[in-house]
Amino acid sequence: MVAGELVQEHLRADTGAPDAIAVARKSPELDGAAERCADPTYAAAAAAAATLRAVEADTDRALELEKEVPPDEREAMLPNGGGGGGGEKEGNSLETRLYRRRFAVLAVFSLYSLVNAFQWIQYSIITNVFTHYYGVTNDKVDWLSIVYMLVYVPLIFPATWLLDRRGLRVTALLGAGLNCVGAWLKCASVSPELFGVTVTAQVVCSVAQVFILGLPSRIASVWFGPQEVSTACATAVLGNQLGTAIGFLLPPVLVPNTPDDIELMGRNISIMFYGTAAVSTGLFILTIIVITDRPALPPSHAQAVLPDSPPEDYSYKQSILNLIKNKAFVLLLISYGIMTGSFYSVSTLLNQMIMACYENQELNAGRIGLTLVVAGMVGSILCGLWLDYTKTYKMTTLIVYGLSFLGMVIFTFTLDLKNIYLVFFTAGVLGFFMTGYLPLGFEFGVEITYPESEGTSSGLLNAFAQIFGIIFTLIQGKLTTDYNPVFGNLFLCAWIFLGILLTALIKSELKRHNVNMGADNNHLQALPTECPGDCPSESKTNGVKLEPSISFSHETSL
Repeated sequence: MVAGELVQEHLRADTGAPDAIAVARKSPELDGAAERCADPTYAAAAAAAATLRAVEADTDRALELEKEVPPDEREAMLPNGGGGGGGEKEGNSLETRLYRRRFAVLAVFSLYSLVNAFQWIQYSIITNVFTHYYGVTNDKVDWLSIVYMLVYVPLIFPATWLLDRRGLRVTALLGAGLNCVGAWLKCASVSPELFGVTVTAQVVCSVAQVFILGLPSRIASVWFGPQEVSTACATAVLGNQLGTAIGFLLPPVLVPNTPDDIELMGRNISIMFYGTAAVSTGLFILTIIVITDRPALPPSHAQAVLPDSPPEDYSYKQSILNLIKNKAFVLLLISYGIMTGSFYSVSTLLNQMIMACYENQELNAGRIGLTLVVAGMVGSILCGLWLDYTKTYKMTTLIVYGLSFLGMVIFTFTLDLKNIYLVFFTAGVLGFFMTGYLPLGFEFGVEITYPESEGTSSGLLNAFAQIFGIIFTLIQGKLTTDYNPVFGNLFLCAWIFLGILLTALIKSELKRHNVNMGADNNHLQALPTECPGDCPSESKTNGVKLEPSISFSHETSL
């Protein structure tokens, strides 16, 4: 009995402190056995003690052999050889660090993303002005917005390949540079007969967007820590939303409708275009100075266990196939495309909807658009903070999706009540949830597809958003022009309701969060190539063993 108790105590001891195991502990029973050494039954106790010493000796030898494993072999047990530039620190704990430069990177990206979004919406919000100036129809001005969505779909695949192969810096320079070139081309298009030039300039800006929209989740992942990554992603998306908001606000102010004075209208358009070009040039210079691929040390353990660059056998095609085979991600693709496409459609056609219900309200149409987007910016930041605090990705996404549906229904049935102030309120409610959903989809996609590239998952999400945006804008625009804005909005309501059902079916497995939680709780352990049979499958993630800890790796499904 004494030997058995000691063996159990030994097995419970911390394997990280073998010196504590090697020291035998005295107990009252052992002392009594020593005093009865002359007793004939002592032989049995002595045999048991000898067995215990043999077990202890074997254990000590095993611990010594484990200590003698070369450091490079222990490192090789970690995924990618403990890559990510982290190195080892005290065993298997990977070194991480946060740099102040991350805020400058985030700020510069957000600002040039802002200018690109401004250039997207600057035509649509004053459709009536540009149709009069260039002598074209409404649908041609609508295409200046739709071209952003149309160009994105075929170019997203080479753009995400470039992001994976050449890194963040090259992609960011292309985005900021093309944005600058497109802005200067617009300055050369200020003449009633040069509509083709302004179309070309908008195409260039739309190509720049391909190298911008997929970067928020990549910047957040490679520069920010696990407790701030969702907020950083929301802030990066916020820049694009703020650009849309300014695009709703400034063009009606800078370019008022002066149908009787075409020359004055041209001067006002020229002021708007030259101002945009100057800001774009300054931000391109800042991009060259500030943005780099990644910090010297990774910001999180989830980044530390990933390689700094794609391995030799990396296949972009295989990465795409892996994402397509992920059922949860496919459901997210469709639901994200529906919600974001609806937002694109509402933003593009807002001027036409307001003008159909309220005459001579161009300025208020821009202000309503501003209200919609600013409310969404607040929603984005709050959703990002909430995700960093709770990690309840699916639950939050589903709730925001449902509230967006309610907001769309309310906006639809209050639009034509001849109360412009009520439209301001309902547009704000709609924007708070609909625009606030955008960073949720990005971060949720990264979680359920880790360790696949953030740029690839975000690129596919944006591609589906553009596809749905084109379809919704064309159909809603036709319904709005031929019938009534209510019919176009009801069309969107039906699709958003379908998106709620698809979101409810998503299986939430937070793979990136599992890695960070295991590392933060000192449960990140090296595993052999083949896990022993008694190792539960749910405790493994990309070769990293995660012991049970408080996390939200599997959220409750509704």
